[in-house]
Amino acid sequence: RPPRDDAAAARARALVVPVAEPGPRAPATPDPVAPVLPGRPNAARPQVRRPAGRVEESGAVCPWCSTGNRPDRHFCRRCAMSLADGSDGPGGRRPWWRRLFAGRNEVRWAGERPRLRRGLAWLLPLIGWGLVAALVITAVFMAPAAIQAVKDHFAKRAPVSPDTYAASRSYADNGPELAFDKFSNTFWGPGITGDGAGEWIEARFAQPVDTLEVLITPGVSARSNDLAKSARPSRLEALITTADGKKETRTLTLDQGTRQQRPLRARDVVSVRFTVVSSFGAGADKQVAIAEIEFFGPSGSYSRR
Repeated sequence: RPPRDDAAAARARALVVPVAEPGPRAPATPDPVAPVLPGRPNAARPQVRRPAGRVEESGAVCPWCSTGNRPDRHFCRRCAMSLADGSDGPGGRRPWWRRLFAGRNEVRWAGERPRLRRGLAWLLPLIGWGLVAALVITAVFMAPAAIQAVKDHFAKRAPVSPDTYAASRSYADNGPELAFDKFSNTFWGPGITGDGAGEWIEARFAQPVDTLEVLITPGVSARSNDLAKSARPSRLEALITTADGKKETRTLTLDQGTRQQRPLRARDVVSVRFTVVSSFGAGADKQVAIAEIEFFGPSGSYSRR
């Protein structure tokens, strides 16, 4: 071998890394995480979102979502609704005098465009309110009459007898008192043949009375086999005179039966005159006849007095 240079040998020894002598090996420790086969990853569990609570702010509270806002805001920071429609106090509720006509101003959500009113559409609310006001005024003025009509409808009836009687003319032994004597086999007749148009019979009361109905028995009696013996009134005009001097005319239409009940509601009546307008079965040998006229009014428990 060729001789080595001492300087080169020293340089080579300096480049060599010293290696320690091998010693006894330490026992191996088990891996804390065991190896697993690759699999499908599990989905993350959903998180429940809780609604945002009411933030305590020194400004107004939104009446729509109850979110607190700063005093310098005009619209809610959460729902963008106007804060001017809310309350001045906590809780989002205005006083009743401010909520009375609150429905007239329609509150719209953010982004909505108000509907345009064209033509005479603005008159429709005024017409509606006018009809409502007219109905209210009518109800106020008509309420007493409606209440009295209901009382009369359910009132118990009681007979009302006149004190005196009169007639345009009477046949012999058939005076006007026989039409109010409670007997149906006696009658009043004017004593002239034909339909008796214009003849009248009148009942008079010493004290004003209230009447509800009248029961009329046309003819000479209440028996059906006596209907052809005389003419029977088919239409009567009832002239009602009250205690204050007012007069009112009612038309009573009768059929060809015997006893017939007709409504005759009046207050403070002092006289009722029945005038014959037309008759059934009129002839040259028959006179018009009325067997009975009976008045009925409210009983004492239902009377106004």
